[in-house]
Amino acid sequence: MDPEVAQHETIGGLIRGILTDLKTLLREEIALARIEIREQAGKARAAALSFGIAAAGLLFGLAFLLIAVATAISDELSWPPWAGFLVVGVLLSIVGLVSLTTGRRRLRTLQPFPAETVTTLKENSEWIAKRLSSAPK
Repeated sequence: MDPEVAQHETIGGLIRGILTDLKTLLREEIALARIEIREQAGKARAAALSFGIAAAGLLFGLAFLLIAVATAISDELSWPPWAGFLVVGVLLSIVGLVSLTTGRRRLRTLQPFPAETVTTLKENSEWIAKRLSSAPK
């Protein structure tokens, strides 16, 4: 920077320049974040679609396998078809109830807010408030 220009510029002008540069920097960072978020959202959408197709295929495959198992049970034991489906239904209900109970037990231990982050944020805000209140006026 030219020494003559630096001598003629006021402190207010320097601060205005710094604030303008900060504002520009923040706008550019926000624009970059928006672009990155859009890219990630597109990737997430594609992944979700793949998972949806996979889930549908697996669900239909499982349904046909269960029908085959129920039919095989009734044929092997010389039972009527409804009895084979009843056995499969009871077994699936037991598995569902055990899973539901386990999930509810795990859900009770879930903390909705990250405890360490909340504590750190409180400490930081207290530190900032202390620094602002002790700043010379």
